[in-house]
Amino acid sequence: MNRNRQVEDWLASYENPMKDVVAAMRDAILAADPRVSETIKWRAPTFVYKGNIASFFPRSKKHASLMFHRGAHIPGDFPNLEGDAKDGRSFKIAKLAELETKKDELQAVVIAWCDMMDGG
Repeated sequence: MNRNRQVEDWLASYENPMKDVVAAMRDAILAADPRVSETIKWRAPTFVYKGNIASFFPRSKKHASLMFHRGAHIPGDFPNLEGDAKDGRSFKIAKLAELETKKDELQAVVIAWCDMMDGG
């Protein structure tokens, strides 16, 4: 997996009740596709492949919130990509058990992004 030391440091200092959920979502995203890497942008972990895929909203305390910057344009049926903005969609997870039920979809969204960016 393409782990970034800056993200490791960010996560180590992250004081939030959703820390375990954020860490598990990070693991799922990085495991989804080897094309994905991570960095820190906008003071939060951001996943990238030929552009910004998604960033965590670090202040959320009731759920881990991941903003897919161009989620409205990712091809496929992803019921947990929420929102009605022109471009962005969010994917929210409140508990580790919930991630287990939504992990396949989260990873499918990431793969669909990478495939879209490769022209597929």
